[in-house]
Amino acid sequence: MPTPAVSPASILRVALPSPLRRLFDYLPAARAPSCGWQPGLRVRVPFGHREVVGVVIELADTSELSHDKLRAVSEALDDTPLPADWQWLCRFAARYYQHSLGDTLHHALPARLRQGFPMAGRTHTLWRRHPGAPEAPDFGRATRQAELWALLGQHPGGLPTRAITAHGLTHDVLNRLLHKGLVERREVETATAGPAGGSLLATPALPLNQEQSDVLAALHEKLAEFHPCLLEGVTGSGKTEVYLQLIEAVAAKGQQALVLVPEIGLTPQTLARFRQRFNVAVLALHSALTDAERLDVWEAAASGRARIIIGTRSAIFTPLANPGAIIVDEEHDGSYKQQDGLRYHARDLAVARAHYHGIPVVLGSATPSLESLHQALGGHYRHLHLTRRASRHPPARLELIDLRHRRRQGGLLPDAIKAVKATLDAGKQVLVFINRRGFAPTLACHACGWMAECHQCDARMTLHRAPPLLACHHCDSRRGLPDACPDCQSGDLRALGSGTERSEETLQTLFPETVIHRIDRDSTRRKDSFEQALREIQRGEPCLLVGTQMLAKGHHLPHVTLVVVVNADGGLYAADFRAMEHNAQLLEQVAGRAGRAADPGRVLVQTLHPDDPHLTLLAERGYGALARELLQERRLAGLPPCGFMALLRVESPNAQAATALARNAAAALGDWLAQTATRARCLGPVPAPMERRQNRYHLHVMISAERRSRLHAAASFLARWLEASPEARRVRWSLDIDPQTLA
Repeated sequence: MPTPAVSPASILRVALPSPLRRLFDYLPAARAPSCGWQPGLRVRVPFGHREVVGVVIELADTSELSHDKLRAVSEALDDTPLPADWQWLCRFAARYYQHSLGDTLHHALPARLRQGFPMAGRTHTLWRRHPGAPEAPDFGRATRQAELWALLGQHPGGLPTRAITAHGLTHDVLNRLLHKGLVERREVETATAGPAGGSLLATPALPLNQEQSDVLAALHEKLAEFHPCLLEGVTGSGKTEVYLQLIEAVAAKGQQALVLVPEIGLTPQTLARFRQRFNVAVLALHSALTDAERLDVWEAAASGRARIIIGTRSAIFTPLANPGAIIVDEEHDGSYKQQDGLRYHARDLAVARAHYHGIPVVLGSATPSLESLHQALGGHYRHLHLTRRASRHPPARLELIDLRHRRRQGGLLPDAIKAVKATLDAGKQVLVFINRRGFAPTLACHACGWMAECHQCDARMTLHRAPPLLACHHCDSRRGLPDACPDCQSGDLRALGSGTERSEETLQTLFPETVIHRIDRDSTRRKDSFEQALREIQRGEPCLLVGTQMLAKGHHLPHVTLVVVVNADGGLYAADFRAMEHNAQLLEQVAGRAGRAADPGRVLVQTLHPDDPHLTLLAERGYGALARELLQERRLAGLPPCGFMALLRVESPNAQAATALARNAAAALGDWLAQTATRARCLGPVPAPMERRQNRYHLHVMISAERRSRLHAAASFLARWLEASPEARRVRWSLDIDPQTLA
């Protein structure tokens, strides 16, 4: 289809990677791109004393600056605009999250496109037998040529040069067959290279139970329109198989599917399962890829060659040539929210994007976020349920064990140790869950009560044994262990509480013959160490797993029949109003690792508050009942999701400067709300829950409203006021729409 004629532009308005929420005017370059000047073209422009890459947003006839003061674009980097769906998503995200459009575009582009590289994926050469070659050429005494001919016969889709040379065959042998017309070479895009059969499926779909069939039928009803669905399915109920069969229907129509997963640790196992099922290109997009690999995947998705894209949070910005469905697995997970820069939520952008494309979006979880549950209960999302596990065992209920006035070993009560022994003796695996890294939460003096505190944060240092040191998990500062108390010089320094290292040490003493896998950020820093540990665990040999929430997120551990939660009280009485929701989700998710295969599971939860009404409701009636109770509490308090919230975060190494800006911003917003009669509330400023972090002082100003439009009007005013304020240029600030944490 020919490109429509574009009228010559006199002014180009360009979005640049800048925190300023404005566009910059430039004159067109002397050489126009072949498509003419259009919105969406990348350009290289002079900006200050350097050149940067920006994106043309508008064409205009006039500028606030005189013509002689405008600088010209250095060059156009593309002959076609960036994908239209990608442009729309970036505009929407910048507008909704009150962020600079230039910064949003910069964040959403692959690094190589930000650096000015061509918008094209890499290619490599594939060699295969020539279709017109005889079936059995006579090679005579040329045994190496015959060997190469036989090798290519085993790979009708072709082999890359490096695979051929790995068999000891040289370029000279390849060229001789090429000269004889027996082989041919073709350039294939790196991201989608590889053999593919004629059928869509590489392996047949699994049979579905009645619940899965009903859910899939409901999803098929509206495959060609916007259809937001919350799929609430207990752990092990087969949500992934429903995803696979939905994607099969989408791919059969020649459309693409985007699947979001919360953690990079889940990507390899999800990718492997999808590639085993499908005969089309299934590509991954996550932070562990190189810049070149990310561009390969981005371009393959934009061109439509990649039919299934699986990625973490940032993959929501992947352009799609022919979108058919978006799936957000473990939609409740906090890692979908970006916590700095452009503070977007990938789940919410997925819903907005599905609405734009007119396609279904599936939000799946065993423990739905209160936001998604609120939408489902209100009739805005279709609410689908999977209540049966594939193993036919019901999900294990939480058994609360009272920690009060009882002696523990490495954080474990005698009842828990006894249950661990019985499970190991039965040849099964045990997961000991403790959401705290290190050996102990802190080091304390038994004589005077001194505790090791971070010099840069309002937090205690965590004691580590391997290597021996004190570390702050907020600013990552580290220091050696003191020989004596710095206050009273006593040598009686003791570890308080238990971390993963201490639990591991205790369990190794109690069960010396048992293999123990500790899974936390410290033990999995080495590349592929996490995947290697999972492979060993999935062999099924009796072992102990000691881990943090890294193990609670979606991993299939079929041989685990007992889960012990060392301390369930972390989120019961925190300052953040979402703490109970997040704590309950974590407990349910980790409990879901037990009893996923042939044997039923058991979950022991140690707590200092066994009579807490929320915790007992969770144990007796499950997450669904607790979530509805929490929703009712939020409704009475006007808190999200029954109200809307934005958070201004102010931070500075100078406490007075941070306080002054926060107070002035709150006062300005209060005056504006009164003058405009906008029904929104401004609260604060108040110190953040951890006021001093990395030697910077943190304060909050909160905006809340019953309607989203009122919140955005107030937030927009506040952002404009801050951008115009001279004192805001000396203090770091950020505006967070729909914050997921008050930290």
